[in-house]
Amino acid sequence: QVRLVESGGGLSQPGGSLALSCVASGDIAFVNYMGWYRQTPGKQRELVAKVSGGEVATYADSVKGRFSISTINIDNRVFLQMNSLKPEDTAVYYCFANYRAKGTISDVWGQGTQVTVSS
Repeated sequence: QVRLVESGGGLSQPGGSLALSCVASGDIAFVNYMGWYRQTPGKQRELVAKVSGGEVATYADSVKGRFSISTINIDNRVFLQMNSLKPEDTAVYYCFANYRAKGTISDVWGQGTQVTVSS
């Protein structure tokens, strides 16, 4: 069974920084991409950033220039550095991974971690 374990997040003042990390464990042959979504009450989950195994990164327009995603492929880890935080960044952030194992491609999600930006 493949699991994602997240860490980081918490409370920040506007303009501050927080970091998230996520590691995938289990029977994984290859991770195609990993990244982060976020969700606030009453809204759909939205992509924040993702990075492929070849380290090509994609960002939501709302976080470009402020957030940076990176990965350590050999450990199946992904990091999200969040700078210049805004109150609208407040959300539950979910790590996800698209991976190959036993001849199939699957998605897995983390349990979510709260990020709150408030003065």
